Amino acid sequence: MLGTFTYHNPTKLYFGQGSIQSLNEELPKYGSGVVLIYGGGSIKKNGIYDTVVEILKENGKWVTEIAGVMPNPTLEKLYEGIQIAREHPTDLILAVGGGSVCDYAKAVAVSVHCQEDPWEKYFLRQEEPDCPVIPVGCVLTMVGTGSEMNAGSVITNQETKQKIGKVFEDERVMPRFSILDPVYTLTLPHYQMVSGIYDIFNHICEQYFSGEDDNTSDYISEGLMRSLLHASRVANVDPQNYEARSNIMWTATWALNTLVSKGKSTDWMVHMLGQAVGGFTDAAHGMTLAAVSLPYYRFLLPHGLARFKRFAVNVWDVRPEGKSDRQIAEEGLTAMEAWMRELGLVMNLTQLGVTEEMLEGLADVTFVLPGGYNPPSREEIIGIFKESL
Repeated sequence: MLGTFTYHNPTKLYFGQGSIQSLNEELPKYGSGVVLIYGGGSIKKNGIYDTVVEILKENGKWVTEIAGVMPNPTLEKLYEGIQIAREHPTDLILAVGGGSVCDYAKAVAVSVHCQEDPWEKYFLRQEEPDCPVIPVGCVLTMVGTGSEMNAGSVITNQETKQKIGKVFEDERVMPRFSILDPVYTLTLPHYQMVSGIYDIFNHICEQYFSGEDDNTSDYISEGLMRSLLHASRVANVDPQNYEARSNIMWTATWALNTLVSKGKSTDWMVHMLGQAVGGFTDAAHGMTLAAVSLPYYRFLLPHGLARFKRFAVNVWDVRPEGKSDRQIAEEGLTAMEAWMRELGLVMNLTQLGVTEEMLEGLADVTFVLPGGYNPPSREEIIGIFKESL
């Protein structure tokens, strides 16, 4: 295992049925002003909203709401939330929803006491906060992003068609606590469930497909992937299976709380490609990743052949006897494709509304990161998008 690193994760997790009552343990640690952030209103239909508000009132909190956070939070919505939080007592921001709501809460938290434009400072210039950061807590209702235990935030600028993520290094941005009750995920539509599952899987892949050394992180990643494959197949047939959904939820958290990135260079190009698509189409994040993954990995395979061979054997149980390394590696991607189709994932960009006329624009807003086996050129990016149509 090469390199040196520091690992510290300050987020406290409460996991399991009934864990929402743990709010009673956390809320007394903060002042009376709570900004409650949530999405399109599903938490009001399934009763989670009433439960949270009742607990907040029992703890003597003054509650201000920011509702209507969309699946791909926009810069306009961020400005709205910052203004609301500035006008009301805000000692704690409580995000109740999926990863987008948690992402949005962090973006508000770092911006309320900052006088600079958050888009310019955090997302374009990728700077760290130099102002007070409001504490954030999360009550998770949809799994996929891992936002409940990391310092990441993704915001979409609809005017420029840029969807940009910022992973903060400042641990003040990390949620102070997150509540993970798998029961809250059981009412999700199938499309959202499998979109989140693929987001989880790709988070692991982005960290796995890099490096040449014998790294403990890669063994952990393989175990997480195998667990997710099993649980996803169970949940795909029986979405109400608590055991499968709980394992999916737990895997999502460990896929992106930075543990399996330690000692790694990491890739993240599937996310860069997918986020470009999201900025143009507002499509579900996991589905944008699914649509571009196989063309990208087939582009990358010759440059990371040993890792793709290991992926095939250790994750997909491909038998290597009598086959070349290339054949083994390609068989692994074939097995991956079959699993994706089994879940019902979107397999091409055309299904998401992308046309050939958009490809140049998509390439213009695709960031190229240096950590993978072969960072693509602009021409190669256009080629990958074209193969994804």
